[in-house]
Amino acid sequence: MLGALVGVAGSLVQGGWFPGGLLLALLGAAGAFLGGARLTGTRGGAVAPAAGWFVAVILLTSTRPEGDFVFGAGTGSYVFLLGGMAVAVICATLGLPGQPQGPAARLGK
Repeated sequence: MLGALVGVAGSLVQGGWFPGGLLLALLGAAGAFLGGARLTGTRGGAVAPAAGWFVAVILLTSTRPEGDFVFGAGTGSYVFLLGGMAVAVICATLGLPGQPQGPAARLGK
């Protein structure tokens, strides 16, 4: 749910205050993805908010029968879509915490 909320908020902010809104939207998405990975300690923690973000953003890209839409055809919209996907992949692969602290001895001895 947090990923969907970040996706909707980012979709509205990125077009409103270009280029600062775009940067804010991508940083918010990165915070949600990286926070999920750090909170759970697994890659799935980053994938869950990324999936919610992706679903919300894809649903907002479709037009309604009345012709209303959230995303314009500008470069900021494409940077938000592709940049958000890239940030999700980066946070899922690099967002894991380090090895757990323990004794320096080898296991099994």
